[in-house]
Amino acid sequence: MNLIFLALAPVFIIAFYIYFRDKYEREPAGTLIKALITGAFVTLPVIFIEGLLIPFSDSLGNLASAAYNAFLVAGFTEEAFKYLAFFLLIWRNRTFNEKFDGIVYAVFISLGFAAVENVFYVLEYGYTIGLVRALTAVPAHALFGIVMGYHFGLAKFYPREKGIQLLLALLSPVLLHGFYDFCLMAEKTIFLLLFVPFIMFLWIHGFRRMKNLSDRSIFKPIRTQEEKEEIEQ
Repeated sequence: MNLIFLALAPVFIIAFYIYFRDKYEREPAGTLIKALITGAFVTLPVIFIEGLLIPFSDSLGNLASAAYNAFLVAGFTEEAFKYLAFFLLIWRNRTFNEKFDGIVYAVFISLGFAAVENVFYVLEYGYTIGLVRALTAVPAHALFGIVMGYHFGLAKFYPREKGIQLLLALLSPVLLHGFYDFCLMAEKTIFLLLFVPFIMFLWIHGFRRMKNLSDRSIFKPIRTQEEKEEIEQ
């Protein structure tokens, strides 16, 4: 029970933070729970597909194998199913009524996935891995979700940008997720040294994306003409 708590605690801490960060018009609890559950369920096809793809890396060299497993097996497969979950569950949902909502729902889907993945890791490897993942992997999934949701938000409410933003909603988190895993899988000092500044970049990038869409919320009280023009851009 303590291991389960350790695995799920960072998920719920981040979920509550994102919920309260949506300060102008919060999302219905029922839809958020559905997003979490959907994210949890997509781990099943992901595990199956990753199991099919991983053996193909056996014939590759060390760096090529690391890149294949990081960018294709983990990055693309996991983010593609999160993307699909968002598109099927949220894209046409009437509660998706402003740009920041894209971030909220994408993060909740990502956290549902991270919750199941983290339980598996913690039950197999114990407290130390649980503590490490609480500070790295779980927040990383949320940060990938922020990037995905940011582009979904722009795609939904800026029709002229829909195509490119939908592409970026998939491509951006895939590349970020892939590079995150590649730094760890490559087993090269240079990439391990890059890992910490990359994590810092993810945090800064993620918080800037949240602030950007929060400041442009249609539910934010408008005080000046300049603010109104900024939101409409």
